[in-house]
Amino acid sequence: MGFKSGIVGLPNVGKSTLFNALTQTASAQAANYPFCTIEPNVGEVAVPDERLDKLAVIAASKEIIPTRQTFCDIAGLVRGASKGEGLGNQFLAHIREVDAIIYVLRCFEDDDITHVEGRINPIDDAHTVETELMLADLESLEKRLPNLEKKAKGQDKEAKATIALIERILPLLLDGKPARLTEVSDEEEAEFRALQLLTSKPVLYVCNVDEESAATGNAFSKEVEDYAAKEGAGVVVISAKIEEELAQLDNDERREYLGELGLSEPGLNRLIKEGYDLLNLITYFTCGPKETRAWTITNGTKAPAAAGVIHTDFEKGFIRAETISYDDFIAHNGEQGAKEAGKTRLEGKDYTVVDGDVMHFRFAT
Repeated sequence: MGFKSGIVGLPNVGKSTLFNALTQTASAQAANYPFCTIEPNVGEVAVPDERLDKLAVIAASKEIIPTRQTFCDIAGLVRGASKGEGLGNQFLAHIREVDAIIYVLRCFEDDDITHVEGRINPIDDAHTVETELMLADLESLEKRLPNLEKKAKGQDKEAKATIALIERILPLLLDGKPARLTEVSDEEEAEFRALQLLTSKPVLYVCNVDEESAATGNAFSKEVEDYAAKEGAGVVVISAKIEEELAQLDNDERREYLGELGLSEPGLNRLIKEGYDLLNLITYFTCGPKETRAWTITNGTKAPAAAGVIHTDFEKGFIRAETISYDDFIAHNGEQGAKEAGKTRLEGKDYTVVDGDVMHFRFAT
């Protein structure tokens, strides 16, 4: 499975510059990986994972296929978007389609780039975006209630359960808090997701800073970090301008430029990894002479469902999974060495896949 993050923000915060850097990175990766820009406002980028190359060398794989993250550059939001102002309806519809939301916040001063609100205040920017999403969620829930209440009078148990859930969400939204702060039991999780609330999606804050602050951050980004800590949200400090420049360099030039800036890796790598972690995702691998490939699954996935990510027939006919941990695969120089060392395990339907597992599935057709 891939996963999709929507890049949102007010106009002139660096959102499109960041997306341009991502799509240029995707184009640069196309020589090695089969991913590229899908359409003008959607791009796929490989998730950086050093383990892939090491596995591929041992297995003498002809091809390396990383897992991927899709980024959507969603139209800039303005106040009143929940009522259709600007490109409001289009904006909200696009957000419903993503798995996580990346808030790009302007954390730099530049007299040549006018802020839509006439001031630099990233926390207020975050509130503006989130408020429009909360207003849209309120309207959505209030429209649902009359029909649900009608069904509940007819003793519809599902309708009653949904109403009880909504009655816990509404006070939060009315208090200016996102729906993702609602305490939801495991049994309610599916129903909660079915509500498709915009503010129920995980959030990552991206602080777009000036070039001088790329390595250390600045006062603006520190405010965002403090704000995010209270919400339990993630934060990445990035200079979109630097990332756009890095995307146009070759590997050697990129390493040299990063060194001059005091950075160990591109900010986009951190953004991609944070997006991966935000959704509680892990990676398992399939490995052989033809290809070494990374597969994305949710942490806690059982072996049959993990096999189903490759093909639904694998899940339906699942028998068992030959499994080697990444560390054992490397330490014993591949599948044969791991088998001889007794490090290959046959796992059944109840096995929970662990990040880094190298797997081969047996299934009945």
